[in-house]
Amino acid sequence: MELIEGKPVAQAILNELAERVGKNPASRPCVAFIRVGEDPASVYYVRSKQKTAEKIGIESRLNVLPDTISQQALFAEIDALNADPKVHGILVQAPLPDHLDERATFNRVSPDKDVDGFNQVNLGRLVQEDPSAFVACTPAGVVEMIKRHRIETAGKHVVVIGRSLIVGKPAALLFMRKAEFANSTVTVCHSRTQNLAEITRQADILIAAIGRAGYVTKDMVKPGAVVIDVGINRVDDPQSAKGYKIAGDVQFDEVAPQCKAITPVPGGVGLMTVAMLMSNTVKAWEASNR
Repeated sequence: MELIEGKPVAQAILNELAERVGKNPASRPCVAFIRVGEDPASVYYVRSKQKTAEKIGIESRLNVLPDTISQQALFAEIDALNADPKVHGILVQAPLPDHLDERATFNRVSPDKDVDGFNQVNLGRLVQEDPSAFVACTPAGVVEMIKRHRIETAGKHVVVIGRSLIVGKPAALLFMRKAEFANSTVTVCHSRTQNLAEITRQADILIAAIGRAGYVTKDMVKPGAVVIDVGINRVDDPQSAKGYKIAGDVQFDEVAPQCKAITPVPGGVGLMTVAMLMSNTVKAWEASNR
């Protein structure tokens, strides 16, 4: 069984990006973060992204807005960043307060600065296999892990559990592409799928992105399959100093022994998301310099 760890792959990507940024000392990529409110998880995630950006030479800006902000005022903030030629990437940190429309907000970001890959234009570009598309960072990271571990995908059956715009749908589109480390037969499952275990047992590559701790059990996985666990779930753990532990969507201890390869949680796909955000930012910067 091969353990597909995220840290070495993410670090290799960041090293490559730092080299690309360093080749043009006259210019510097810039990513702008918009955070609405003081949600502790959002504060942590944005701070982590900013630290990573600085390490590889990407400038970051942070716009912190009150959680009472109106939709139109939020649009105005996004419009100002869209119009700023010094800003190459824009990320609106989710989740947003309930009174704000997330889909409309993501679509307000210029497609050419949409480094999160959530704008409808970039989703359309992905469907059309347009190389200019910015792809959602987590599924892009999944593909990068598979690519760098040289896992064969052509003609393989990829089963995705989950249909979100953030992971499930773009992951399915990525593996369907006519491209290296794609060309797969893809099945998308979700909470309403009947006979789910029968379908997942057919998977050569199983991607679990349903957001339920320990959802995928041994009986749902074909021996010799590759399992990619995208789930990041907080589970109560009285023995932990924090009172909780991070668990994936897969019952790792029982599933891992029968796999060809598997990602751990933590230490797997989660580390790839920030690396691919940085990759999209550098891509946007390079496009603006052409």
